Amino acid sequence: MAKVVLEKICKIYPGGVKAVEDANLTIDDREFVVLVGPSGCGKSTTLRMIAGLEEISSGDIYIDGKRVNDVPPKDRDIAMVFQNYALYPHMTVYKNMAFGLKLRKYPKEEIDKRVRDAAQILGITDEQLQRKPKALSGGQRQRVAVGRAIVRKPKAFLFDEPLSNLDAKMRVQMRTEISKLHNRLQSTMIYVTHDQVEAMTMGDRIVVMKDGLIQQVANPIELYDNPKNMFVAGFIGSPSMNFFKGQIQQRNDGLAFVESVNGSGKSGISFTVGDSLAKSLAGYAGKPVVFGIRPEAIKHGNAGGPQERVVPAMVDVVEPMGSEIFLHLTSASHTFTARVDAHDTSKVGQQVDLLFDLRKCRFFDQQTEQIIV
Repeated sequence: MAKVVLEKICKIYPGGVKAVEDANLTIDDREFVVLVGPSGCGKSTTLRMIAGLEEISSGDIYIDGKRVNDVPPKDRDIAMVFQNYALYPHMTVYKNMAFGLKLRKYPKEEIDKRVRDAAQILGITDEQLQRKPKALSGGQRQRVAVGRAIVRKPKAFLFDEPLSNLDAKMRVQMRTEISKLHNRLQSTMIYVTHDQVEAMTMGDRIVVMKDGLIQQVANPIELYDNPKNMFVAGFIGSPSMNFFKGQIQQRNDGLAFVESVNGSGKSGISFTVGDSLAKSLAGYAGKPVVFGIRPEAIKHGNAGGPQERVVPAMVDVVEPMGSEIFLHLTSASHTFTARVDAHDTSKVGQQVDLLFDLRKCRFFDQQTEQIIV
C-alpha cells in the first residue's frame, strides 16, 4: 500500500479556466480519504490527476515516495473504479476481472486464484462469474468493477463516484461493503462523491472542495462540529445549517445578535449571546455577521431556557422522516429548518415558539464567510 502526497497541484484548462488550484494534501498509507463537493468543484479532476488520466499544469504528485508526474497511468500501480463500471460487454465476469492480469502476463493459476479470492470477498457467485455484464444488476456490475480493481493488488484504489448509478437502497448497501472492504484489505483508498452522506459515513478524513480550492480537511465529526467557513457548514449536514444575517450590537444587558430583515417591517430574531460567546464577538460590535445553527439545536420553547433565546415562527411544511420530523419554518422574512422528535404534533400554519441552543451555534464574518466562533 502507499502514501499519496499532492504538493501545490494546479490544473488550468485552455482559456485560463482553473479546475484545481494550489491543492496540498497528504493521504497516509491505508487511509480512506473522501473528496466531496458540488459538481465542478475539481474533485474528479484531482482524482484523475492522481491516476495520471489528466495532465497536471503545475505541482507534484508522489505515490509511495516516488514522484509520478511523468509516469504513465499503467505504471503508477493504482486501480480506478469508475461511475459507469467500464466493463467489457462481450466478456464474462471472470474474463473482465482477469483481463488486466492477463495483459501483465501473470500465470494462469495466479490469475484464477486472485479472481476467485476477489469474487469470494465481494459475494460474486461461480454462476455470476460465467455471465456477461448485461445479465447483472447495477449493484452486481459495480461489484465486478471493484473486483477487477482488487485482483491487481494495487498500491492505491481510486473511486470516482462509483455509486451514482445505483438506487437508494443499493447505494447504502454498497457503501457499507466498500467500507468493509477497506477494513479487510487495509489499503489506501481515495473516493470521490458529491453526496455528503456518503462522505460522512465512509471517510477516515474528508476533503471538502469548492471552485477548485480545498476548503477544509478533517475527520467527519470535526468537520461537522467545527467548520472553517460558511460553505463547509452549509454543505456538510442534512438538512444543512440554518444561516441568519445580522449584526452584533451592544445593549444594556450585553452583546446581542439582531437579525437583518431587509426592510420588511417585521422584527427579526434577536438574543443576547451570553458570556461564553461575548469575549469572541467583542471585536464585532456594530459589524455584520452571520449566525449559524444546526436544525437539531432548535427545540420547542417550552423545553425551558432563557426567554431571549426563544424565537416565534410559523410552520410552513412538516416532513415526517420516520425516526424524526423536519419542520420548515418562517420567522420574520427568514425561512429555516428544525429537526424535532418523531412524535412532535406541530401542524402547518401553526405559530410555535422555538428555543435556540446557543451552545451549538456558530458565528461567521459576513464579508469573508470565515468562522468567528
